This record gives sequence, structure tokens and C-alpha cells, in this order.
Amino acid sequence: MRTFKFLGFIMALSVIGLLCFSCGNGSSNTENESVSNEENNQLPETQNHKYVDLGLPSGTLWATYNVGADSPEGYGSYFAWGETATKDNYEWDNYLWGKEDGRVTKYCDDKFWGCNGFTDNRTVLEPKDDAATMNWGKGWRMPTNDEMVELIDNCTNKWTKLNGVNGIMLTGPNGNSIFLPAAGTISRDSLNEGYCGEYWTSTLISGSPFSAFVHRLYKEGFDIGECYIDDDSRESGRSVRAVFSK
Repeated sequence: MRTFKFLGFIMALSVIGLLCFSCGNGSSNTENESVSNEENNQLPETQNHKYVDLGLPSGTLWATYNVGADSPEGYGSYFAWGETATKDNYEWDNYLWGKEDGRVTKYCDDKFWGCNGFTDNRTVLEPKDDAATMNWGKGWRMPTNDEMVELIDNCTNKWTKLNGVNGIMLTGPNGNSIFLPAAGTISRDSLNEGYCGEYWTSTLISGSPFSAFVHRLYKEGFDIGECYIDDDSRESGRSVRAVFSK
């Protein structure tokens, strides 16, 4: 069913050939899986943003506000998955790692979806393609899918308002909390903020290179919030809540 879903998506794309990235040659590239010293030196220096210890089993430290925001209730910036800068329009035509034929040129473990059969078997964003790292500096990064699952599984949540902004308050085992505003998502140039929020992880869905894991939060009813992990298309603009590694 997923294959037919993505085939339908490809057929529905309206493309105008804006991208100029070259295709892969069909070979698999698994070299340089770790960041080289040269690449690491090119990463921006760590910025002094705030984080909180929620008492999670892994000890993961979560930022207190979104990348691009300056307060917990601020929406912040919106990023396509694997891109590190904002833009006015979020669609496949201008997606960094997409081609006009509906294929991808990076982060692909299935040659069916890779341009000319390209695969690189990368399923987690490199630091240079991580919106948190490139905007907030070394030490900051987007959470993995496992870290997002841990957050949801170990925290209680309540749909509430913070300084007049809708969102979900997640409270950890130690009583500390973070607020995730319902910043919505941008598809093309349309933003649906206020009643939902969608937050990227750094993890691609294996076998489906068009999609990455995303943390969705919705208002279901009065003071009731729903949090769950889902997959969605890489080119849409979504929020990023960073984690910090000491």
C-alpha cells in the first residue's frame, strides 16, 4: 500500500525543473558515514540556548524553545527535512534533495526512489544537513526518532496555552516540563498553525526515502492533547525542537 501511495504522489507532482543537482550513477555510497574533522571544523560554534533535563532514561536534554524562536511559545522557523535554511515556499519543486522526476539525491536506502538507482544508505541526518546544528552550533542537533519516542512515552502531556499560544505541555518524570507550541506545518505556502504542531526528527523511514519521522501533536478536545509519531513527506516546512549533547 505504501508503494502505491508514493507512486501516486510522484505522478501528481507538478514540476518545473528548478533543481540543478546531478543524479547518482546507481552505485551505493556508504563511505564517510561519520563527520570528518574538516567538516566538523566548518560547523558553527555552540550558541548559548537553554535546555532542560526532563529526567528521561537516556538523559537527553531538550531545548526549551524551537529553533528560530526566542521563547517557549514562539513558533520559530520552519524547515524542510535535510535543509538548514527557511524559504517562502515548501514544495518538491524547490526541495534541496529532490529531483524533477520525483527521485531523491541524498538519504536514500532504496534504489527505486534514488535518482538513477542512487543509494547512500544514510538514514540519519548529517550535522551539515541538520537544521539545529547549523543554526545553533555544535552540540545542538535534531532528535532521533528513538529520542522522540522516549519523550512521548515518558512524559505526561496536556493541551494548554502559554502566553496565549496553543500547544502541549510535556512533563517529565522529574517534574520538569517543555512546551511545544502548535506551530503547524507549511505545505507550499499555506500554514495551518494554532491547532496542531509537527516536529521533525533526524531519522528517515527506511525503505521510504520520501518520508521522515515526524512528531505530531493535535488538540482532540477540551484540555486533551494527542502526541504520536508518524511519517510525512520531506519537503514540507516543519518546526524543529533541538536536543543538546554535552
